[in-house]
Amino acid sequence: MTITISANAHWELLLETQDTIRLYDPCDSLDILWQYPPRLGEGQSRLIELREGLELCISNHQLHDTVITKVKEREHYLEYCFVLSGVGETRHMCRESSMTFSAGKYFFTGSGVAPREIGKLSAQQPHLYVGVHMNPELFRSFAGDPSGELPLSLNHLIRKPSQEYYTRVGTTTPTMQITLQQILGCPHQGLLKRMYLESKTLELMALIVEQELEMQEGRQHSGTLKPEDVDRIHHARDILLENVHNPLSLRELARRVNLNDFTLKQGFRQVFGTTVFSYLRNYRLEQARQLLKTGDMNITEVAQAVGYTDRSPFALAFRKHFGLNPKEYQKQGKNSL
Repeated sequence: MTITISANAHWELLLETQDTIRLYDPCDSLDILWQYPPRLGEGQSRLIELREGLELCISNHQLHDTVITKVKEREHYLEYCFVLSGVGETRHMCRESSMTFSAGKYFFTGSGVAPREIGKLSAQQPHLYVGVHMNPELFRSFAGDPSGELPLSLNHLIRKPSQEYYTRVGTTTPTMQITLQQILGCPHQGLLKRMYLESKTLELMALIVEQELEMQEGRQHSGTLKPEDVDRIHHARDILLENVHNPLSLRELARRVNLNDFTLKQGFRQVFGTTVFSYLRNYRLEQARQLLKTGDMNITEVAQAVGYTDRSPFALAFRKHFGLNPKEYQKQGKNSL
C-alpha cells in the first residue's frame, strides 16, 4: 500500500506527537527526541541544535506503508543527509530530474530555493539517516575572509533566495562512515557531547566540501576508468580484505587484478574515496570496534584478530579514529548493557 500526503499534513501529524517529546540528554535542553507519527510508522527522530544555524538530526524509523510526500517550493539552508539504511527518491516536479538514495549514499544541497518536489520513502526496510542543516552565513564564516567571500569553485553552494539550490548525490567513503559511527556512538553528555558532535558534523562537511572542490576544480576524472577497470578495482578490494593479516604490496595487488600500479592507486581512490591502505586500516578498525563491542575478547586478542601484531600501534590507531582508546570503548560498551 502507498500513502500520499502533503508536507503540511505530514507536519501536522508530527505535531500530534508533541506530548511524547522528551530530552534525549538530561543535561542539554537543546537535544530532544520526537516520536515518529504512529499513523505512518514507528521510531524516533533526535534533533540537536548545536549552535545557532547548525542543527543535527538523527532519524530512525520504520514505515507501515510506502509514503509519497508532496513538498511546495521553499527557502532552503545548506544540508547534507547520509543514508545508513532505507531506500527513497526525490523528484523535482518542475523538471524531469530525480535523486535516488539508499544505504551508502548521501545527498548534499546548497542554499537557495528548493523547487516543488515529490519524495518517496519505501516501507521495505528501516530508515536511518544522519542529517545536518547549516545556515549559509555560518558556512561563509569558514572562508577566512572578513567579507565572507568563498572560493569561486564553491560559490554555487550559496545562492540567492530567488535562485534554485544546487544538489547532488554522493557515495559515502570509509572515512565518512567512521565519522558517522562516531556520531551515532557519541560517548559524552552535556558540554562535552555538544563539542564532540559539532566537531564531527563539521568534519563531515569538510569531507563533502573536499569532494566538491575536486569535482569543481577538475581533479576528479570519473570518466577515465573503463567499466572493466572498475570491476578489477572491486576485485582488488576483495583480495585486500581476504589478506588482512598479510597485506599484499600495491604492486602485487595490481598484478593479481591485471592493472598497473598507477591505475590501481588512482582508480581505488576514485571508486572508494580513499587510498588502498587507508581503506584496509579503516576496515580493520571497524572490525575491531565490533569485536570490542561484544566484549568476548580482550584488547590484545582483538588487535591480533584484525591484523595488528602489537597492542600499542593498534591502540593509537583506534583512538585516532574513534576518539577513545580500546579499553575506554570496551568499558563504555559494558556499561551500556
